[in-house]
Amino acid sequence: MAGPLLEVIALGPEDAVAACAGGADRLEVVAGMHADGLTPTRETFARIRAAVDVPLRVMLRAQDGFGVGDPYVVCASAVALRAEGADEFVLGFLDHHGHPDLVATEMVVGEIEGCAWTFHRAIDHSADRHETRRLIAELPGLDACLTAGSPHGVGDGLDVLRDEASRTAAGEPGYEPRIVAGGGLRREHVAELRAAGIDAFHIGSAARAGGWDEPVDAAAVRQWRELLDAPEEAR
Repeated sequence: MAGPLLEVIALGPEDAVAACAGGADRLEVVAGMHADGLTPTRETFARIRAAVDVPLRVMLRAQDGFGVGDPYVVCASAVALRAEGADEFVLGFLDHHGHPDLVATEMVVGEIEGCAWTFHRAIDHSADRHETRRLIAELPGLDACLTAGSPHGVGDGLDVLRDEASRTAAGEPGYEPRIVAGGGLRREHVAELRAAGIDAFHIGSAARAGGWDEPVDAAAVRQWRELLDAPEEAR
């Protein structure tokens, strides 16, 4: 990929088409943004897959919060989506103490064997980020970590993101997965994050003119595309 990765949340095919028209490299396919993103239906995934030709990372999350709920429900969703052609996913579960729920995560990862996946913003709510990274790093297929650096969003997590980017660059164990910066990401954050070496960005409501009640706006995505691709001195 020539430039930084731009990932956009898509709730349906209209969002997907607009995001791609604006220059999105990858879509995160979700439902239920009232609960910060739940597993979409198999039918929704199929309609999006038919509408665009970019990588799709599909959310595996059955309830609000970061507990897995019933892991068999999540596993069944994974099986159904794989049968529909999904081959990239987003997931991540914490236990009641804020530690990674490795039993549940390994169950789900077993159902998506051979697929790339992102550990999502559960890391921002974990009791110990460093320990969480160390524990999940060996899970097969994990190649990215979606994080704001803070449960309160990128604005509060910039120092953490800079630190973790430096650890990734140094090859520190546990920090190999690519950092995807997202969660309250604003345009004014980009220059600092790019300077730190972060090259993947995730937007949701920022791609919509009127928040989650409005569809993705191709022009808004294009503005982000141009910002990410601009020379350093122009950001």
